[in-house]
Amino acid sequence: MDTYEPTAPSGRGSGPLGTRPGKIIAVHLSYASRAEQRGRRPANPSYFFKPASSIGASGGTVERPAGTELLAFEGEIALVIGTAARWVKPDKAWDHVAAVTAANDFGLYDLRAADKGSNVRSKGGDGYTPLGPGLIDARDVDPASLRLRTWVNGDLVQEDTTAGLLFPLRQFVSDLSQHLTLEPGDVILTGTPAGSTVVSPGDVVVVEVDVPGTSASSGRLHTTVTQGIRSFSDIGALPEVDDKQRAEAWGTPVTEPEEEEAPALSQELRAKLLRAPVAGLSAQLRKRGLNNVAIDGVRPNIPGSKIVGTARTLRFVPNREDLFKTHGGGYNAQKRLFDSVGTGEVIVIEARGDAGSGTLGDILALRARYLGAAGVITDGGVRDFDAVAATGLPVFSQGPHPAVLGRKHVPWDTDVAVACGGATVLPGDIIVGDDDGVVVIPPGLAEEVVAATLVQEDEDAWIAEQVGQGRPIEGLFPLNPLWRERYEAWQKKQ
Repeated sequence: MDTYEPTAPSGRGSGPLGTRPGKIIAVHLSYASRAEQRGRRPANPSYFFKPASSIGASGGTVERPAGTELLAFEGEIALVIGTAARWVKPDKAWDHVAAVTAANDFGLYDLRAADKGSNVRSKGGDGYTPLGPGLIDARDVDPASLRLRTWVNGDLVQEDTTAGLLFPLRQFVSDLSQHLTLEPGDVILTGTPAGSTVVSPGDVVVVEVDVPGTSASSGRLHTTVTQGIRSFSDIGALPEVDDKQRAEAWGTPVTEPEEEEAPALSQELRAKLLRAPVAGLSAQLRKRGLNNVAIDGVRPNIPGSKIVGTARTLRFVPNREDLFKTHGGGYNAQKRLFDSVGTGEVIVIEARGDAGSGTLGDILALRARYLGAAGVITDGGVRDFDAVAATGLPVFSQGPHPAVLGRKHVPWDTDVAVACGGATVLPGDIIVGDDDGVVVIPPGLAEEVVAATLVQEDEDAWIAEQVGQGRPIEGLFPLNPLWRERYEAWQKKQ
């Protein structure tokens, strides 16, 4: 048998192969479950190359470069070629496979646009193809009986068998051998089923290939995601993401927004609301019969901050493990809203007043701040409390809590009526918050309410000045006819 024995660079092994493969060839869509998720079903397999320098070993790390966000795993079955194959018929193709093992075909979706289909940068990073830890002798298994499973932080996120493939494993070997010589040690990555999604620094991804009911197994391939400290420079294409890339990376389709959007605040009205204190607005709303418009129990993370904006809403339901598996991961309702919030909008979160877990953290706060959000109101808790405050984004909440979302909540839907802190909030309602609290103003009343509030504030300021000069409150607060006459005379002079 031909041999291939290059030396692996320092810090990178060859996985279970012992030598570097001459070629790594990866299949695009190959599982029916993944094809359904992507909304397209190929008639024939298609391929791309990965560099041999991307090989990694079990127990290693994969780095998410600084300035990127969409590093996704793909658990896969890898075939290792044992004898050279050229123009091989499908019924003889498996004879040229020496072994089967587990693989993880990591990809950085931030660079897909730059690659224009080649996957050189998005899939070719060092360590982006961990293999192993062991090999299954191909002679001992039926290629139609293999099972693939992937776990992230202990949770099973992918499980499929080769019965779910659109094309049998033999076909990949036979098809490729029509175009090029497959050499001993070459690796074919045979595609990933549904369940691939984005991972973050600190996450541990585990992949295993086995034959159910037997002892045949690759062993479990462990890879830890780390955060890089170096960013890409402008000597080449820079990372770029959009809603399509996010949806494909997270593995969840983006819900199209409603065509009818809430009317934006005019600059003039916003300026008036920024001047108006919440206590004054609350008093004027009460005069108009609206007593249940205060969002209770929330305090600002940045004392002295002011929020004015139109509401975008997010509803959490109580955590139920099966629902969290379907709605909690991927590009879920929470992430979609924080990715689509507009300038001057306020994210209002219904967490049922349960502060027993965070409802956002610093990454989401940074995203909302970057997009120009006016702030966040949540009747739940906030993770990374100090880091969120450091972003400069005003957030009103019940305070800090270290637990992740899934401890208490499932992100369910967006831009619907929600109940936050005892108040009903509709998309497009006007939200105003300061150190006294938060109120919800129906848009149709905003001009009237803020005008009356500012008039009352001028009056109250004059009364406070009189009291400060030693005058008694009786008859002054509120103004009796005599004092009102004096106040109106003062106003005219002003």
